[in-house]
Amino acid sequence: MTQRAARTTALTALLAAAAAACASPPQESPPAPPRAPAAKPAAKPAASGGPSAVRGASAGMRAFTLVATGDVLPHSSVIEQARADAGGAGYDFRPMFAGVKPVISKADLAICHMETVYGADGDYTGYPTFKSPPEVAVALADTGYDSCSTASNHTLDDGSEGLRRTLDALDEAGVKHAGSARSEAEARQITMLTAGGAKVAHLAYTYGTNGLPLPTGRPWAVNLLNDEKIISDARAARRAGADVVVVSPHWGQEWQDEPNAQQLRLAKALTASQTDGRPDIDLIVGTHAHVPQAYEKVNGSWVAYGLGDQIAGAMFNHSGAQDPRGNQGTIGRFTFAPPAEPDGRWEVSKAEFIPQWYDTDAGRVVNVNAAIDDGADHTALRDRIQRVVMSRGGAKAGLVMGQ
Repeated sequence: MTQRAARTTALTALLAAAAAACASPPQESPPAPPRAPAAKPAAKPAASGGPSAVRGASAGMRAFTLVATGDVLPHSSVIEQARADAGGAGYDFRPMFAGVKPVISKADLAICHMETVYGADGDYTGYPTFKSPPEVAVALADTGYDSCSTASNHTLDDGSEGLRRTLDALDEAGVKHAGSARSEAEARQITMLTAGGAKVAHLAYTYGTNGLPLPTGRPWAVNLLNDEKIISDARAARRAGADVVVVSPHWGQEWQDEPNAQQLRLAKALTASQTDGRPDIDLIVGTHAHVPQAYEKVNGSWVAYGLGDQIAGAMFNHSGAQDPRGNQGTIGRFTFAPPAEPDGRWEVSKAEFIPQWYDTDAGRVVNVNAAIDDGADHTALRDRIQRVVMSRGGAKAGLVMGQ
């Protein structure tokens, strides 16, 4: 894929270096509606007039798929699983993602949320102050991610050094990032991806940093949620040539299935913002709540309020009870079609969600629908996620469940 081909050699070197460095309650199950056909690998741009050509505003444009997933939150148990998967010599997170790699790697663009920062020299910790092994970045690249949002309430868990190590590791793995920065100049840069002949800007923000102050003299270290800043950044991205602007907000109320007042207000404000009649923001993919939340079309743009957790250890809610919802999530998959007219909008021609689940016993992310097709009894899990995702009228707006 466009973003991935150039990093194969670097990823191989990283894997070699890493090796050398270290010698769910009962749920109702109503019938599910038919699922959308499985997504196929995006076609390469076809010659003008060829069978795969897509009509657009200019030659070379074609439809592309973008997938987005939820919080990567390695608790101590997850770190131990990665150590076991590496045979006790280092850490290997790649097997954890294997179940969703076919979906992620087939997309033209893939966005993750890297919730935690990376530690150093074996100083790795889980909750409440996270420091993850940098080998997570290697696994993200191997799975097929092109960019990760790095603005979260845990971005400053290890101060500016943890932030720096995280972005350094993502850079080394060939994964772009948005939402935090090592320098003021970097904070002003727009994270830009390409697919289908389009330039796609990725912006990211967080509601806060768990009360930790921004590093002295570095107010730009982490992007904080603010309507005016987000809109200003989106407009700057357009001026820099972005055809599509994607925003990853870390927002909402933990353990709440429904989007809260802040999410609803921001979603309306951000999707309503326009310049010369064109929306400033094309897609919003949210994280933080630790549970799946609804997808909704707001002012003509799709908003996934909460993608849930992708990887996390056993999760305990605010009452102290283990809550299986904390290991549930979705993959959002959006197909963007090129504009029919010059300077027109790239429209989402198809919106899909795919239920996923992190099996804490096996230490693996599960594509729920694929597992059901293979005979697993996950229908109650699938149906619960589906009810939540569709709870704000997504189906009427064209949202379907994919594979």
